[in-house]
Amino acid sequence: MAKTSKRFASVREQVDPQTHYTLSEALEMVKKLATAKFDETVEMAIALGIDPKFTDQAIRGTCVLPNGTGKKVRVLVFARGDKADEARAAGAEHVGDDDLADQILGGWMDFDVVIATPDMMKTVGKLGRVLGPRGLMPNPKTGTVTTDIATAVSESKGGKIAFRNDKAGNVNVPIGKASFEAKALEENAVAFLERIMQLKPSAAKGRYLVSVSVSSTMGPGIRLDVNDVRARFR
Repeated sequence: MAKTSKRFASVREQVDPQTHYTLSEALEMVKKLATAKFDETVEMAIALGIDPKFTDQAIRGTCVLPNGTGKKVRVLVFARGDKADEARAAGAEHVGDDDLADQILGGWMDFDVVIATPDMMKTVGKLGRVLGPRGLMPNPKTGTVTTDIATAVSESKGGKIAFRNDKAGNVNVPIGKASFEAKALEENAVAFLERIMQLKPSAAKGRYLVSVSVSSTMGPGIRLDVNDVRARFR
């Protein structure tokens, strides 16, 4: 069994595991308990009442967090000609075609998001075994295969996150940094929760939001009052 640090034990004692907090209360606690020597990431974990075995119940999408994630996002774009120029103008760190594909196949991974124009997918398709397992493969459903390169780059650098459920029907995403104001974290959280509610599959039966919690990188999970969450989106 892994040992629990004195710092974590002390922090965990301040959270009542039997209490379900409002979103505002939970985020205030996350900020208070983020005592590590670095700016911890604040994450939200949602357990959904879906059956991941069925494709018509899968949850996958994107969400632009109004206050960003607090992380510098390095964007790589596969494009040629005018679209490559658009990507550079929008702030993409890496822009190219076959040259970038060869670098990636050689083990280079100095980027966080991959975007491609539709005509580049033949080249990008060769990278599936490298990018796929890392969740970096461009996909039209997440807006990363597009002709609107400038918007895709700007959104990715400005706080757009991509998500999908895991095999247990859970979704986990970053919603900011512990250094954010509580209001900014709450605005990001609400934007993400609203997106999750929009994506509720018609095939999902029973309770959709099973549980919701927030935590910082080195902090304990703080459970939200699901009824309070649901009430925001009625």
